[in-house]
Amino acid sequence: MNKPWIGGIAALALLVASASAVAGAFSKTYERIPGWDGAPMGALVLVPQGQGSGPFPLIVMPASWSLPNLEYLGRATQLASDGYVVVSYTSRGFWDSAGQIDIAGADTVEDVSAVIDWALAHTPANPNAIGASGISYGAGISLLAAERDPRIKAVAALSGWADLEASLYSNRTVSQQGVGLLVGAGALTGRPGPDLAQISTRVAVGDYDGAVQGFLPQAASRSPASDVAALNARGTAVLLGNAFNDGLFPPNQTIAFFNQLRGPKQLLLSQGDHATAELPGALGLPNEVYTATTRWFDRHLKQLRNGVDSEAPVRLSPRAGQWLEYADWASVQQGNTRLGLSAPSGLLSPTGGLIGSTASGWQSRIATDVPTLADSGVVLVSGLLQGIGVPVTTSIPLVNRTGAAVWVGAPSNTLRRLAGSPSLRVTVVPSQSKVSLFAYLYRMDALGVAQLITHAPYSLRGATPGRAVTLDWPLQAAAAEIPAGQRLVLVIDTQDVRYTDASDGGGTVTFTSPAATPSVLNVPLR
Repeated sequence: MNKPWIGGIAALALLVASASAVAGAFSKTYERIPGWDGAPMGALVLVPQGQGSGPFPLIVMPASWSLPNLEYLGRATQLASDGYVVVSYTSRGFWDSAGQIDIAGADTVEDVSAVIDWALAHTPANPNAIGASGISYGAGISLLAAERDPRIKAVAALSGWADLEASLYSNRTVSQQGVGLLVGAGALTGRPGPDLAQISTRVAVGDYDGAVQGFLPQAASRSPASDVAALNARGTAVLLGNAFNDGLFPPNQTIAFFNQLRGPKQLLLSQGDHATAELPGALGLPNEVYTATTRWFDRHLKQLRNGVDSEAPVRLSPRAGQWLEYADWASVQQGNTRLGLSAPSGLLSPTGGLIGSTASGWQSRIATDVPTLADSGVVLVSGLLQGIGVPVTTSIPLVNRTGAAVWVGAPSNTLRRLAGSPSLRVTVVPSQSKVSLFAYLYRMDALGVAQLITHAPYSLRGATPGRAVTLDWPLQAAAAEIPAGQRLVLVIDTQDVRYTDASDGGGTVTFTSPAATPSVLNVPLR
């Protein structure tokens, strides 16, 4: 990054910080903090002034992928005015920070500890009250750093990942839109290291599967789920926040990580897409997720008895301003409704039922690689719209039954709420060794207009053509209301523009329901 860029970011940071001061006084400076290897990191440092002699709790905030340290400026000013030392810095390899982008590798993670070292030496930070927080890339880095640095007592990780393989290669399927977005943004705003350079080379020729598959051997070392035992051993307090429709790091992998944590923990899942739920809060605007984050640090760094200990560990938001509270994730999933998939029937638009019992002995066939109107939408855009009440919508009667299997439930007698992770068990017989399947769960009105609730991909690679395979297929967690008179609809097809497609044209997939393993949809309905 050249010097004019560095100077511009520094000047803008100080200008915005000056305009954003709120209650308590604080100083703000732009610093070049040495990373673990001496590579300078561009940082905005805010220190309380006139709020006592300290020491003050410290919060280190690594910036998101492709964003500079200005990202958290609004929230940082509020934290500093409330008695926190805050260091918001640009992650290694981006903008005004030196080095190369290593995709949350050892260098990037060690930089967090180096920033802590610098803050303890140059600010009145309390060495016994240190937190780490970030959005997206900064969230994953914060968790990885907390696993390696015992000085970090509390973490707030928002829209981050816990398991990179489960995020980038969900059910052996690549989100080409998500990977393309990350690669393009990295090239525009930073200096790719060897791993990202190899990924970029493959993406440039359209080989998204090869790009991700080539990185998978490195994924575990960059995944907080690989060393959750370190957090548990120290009792690190961890708050996790994600969006139901996160197109980069979907919620189920975060939920699995949350379930493994044994120390103080909270999980907040809200409507929206990647980072859209909390980004307004980072800018300093009123925000429920960041309010919870600040209270989390007040409790675990300032040791304030502010009621956090008695709050429900799991909170789900079906719409803005409404939160459903649960003691744990098992309570969310308790009382699943089991719906059997019955035989699709009808000449022009064969449709099966979602019934209260199981049905076996039937078969229904679709063609592979045939476009249909069932779709998950566009990464970031569709989830953002869903978060403001405009979900992905389609017409079920117009879904092409040549390329999609459809099952429709009975009308709901009353308002019902779906909260949790639906799961599908279905037996398929592919005619090809490779096929991608996409399952969509909708709520449909009397006119056949359906709004997407959740979805998930599943790719078979190396299957034996003609041999039945029973899939246990979790859909991503969701929270939605099913008004009286509306129906649940399950659609499965073999093509979605968000994802790569392992299928070739000219093949078929036969759905069936053996008596020993009947095809069923489990839905957390109340």
